[in-house]
Amino acid sequence: MYIPDPNRVDDPAKIRAFIHAFGFATLVTQKDGIPYASHLPVLLDEDGGSQGELLGHMARANGQWRHFRPDQEVLCIFHGPHAYISPSWYASRGAVPTWNYATVHVYGVPRVIEDPTALRKIVVDVTAKHESRIGSPTHLQDELVTSMLKATIGFSIHITRIEAKFKLGQNRSQEDQEAMLGALASAEDPDSRALAEFIRTQKA
Repeated sequence: MYIPDPNRVDDPAKIRAFIHAFGFATLVTQKDGIPYASHLPVLLDEDGGSQGELLGHMARANGQWRHFRPDQEVLCIFHGPHAYISPSWYASRGAVPTWNYATVHVYGVPRVIEDPTALRKIVVDVTAKHESRIGSPTHLQDELVTSMLKATIGFSIHITRIEAKFKLGQNRSQEDQEAMLGALASAEDPDSRALAEFIRTQKA
């Protein structure tokens, strides 16, 4: 990924927090030179190796898991807030339109998980994470999980390297950044407001 120095993020704690917060990821593999992508909820196990381990599951009918090889990395892309940036928002003139965003690319070696106990834990943990954000969380019944597992494949990705890019207008003057943030925060579309909130958290 192309990352200019002002947009590069190397802080492991900040990267881990981003992956935990934006865990619906794009998993990219290739087979015979042809790329293939799935969109899946993924968990970060911080204790799984020196850089951690990603855990997830997919439908057994999704043949992507058959692409996994121990000698070939896969890519998991975590997408954060993003929005169009108008040059009219800046205090200075002479700027061009752009798009600001935050993303983390995680590379690693994949492994299929078919062990029922390990697979059940992944499914339950993914569900528990997201149900915890709901006022009245649902607790999966054991019989339902057991039935679901028959049609499910689990996977782990041993992380080998990480690239993180937060393109948030860091190359602009402080005055321009504040003007941009104000425009995003007052915009009608939720994506712009979400980006504004994310930028505020990075400044805190």
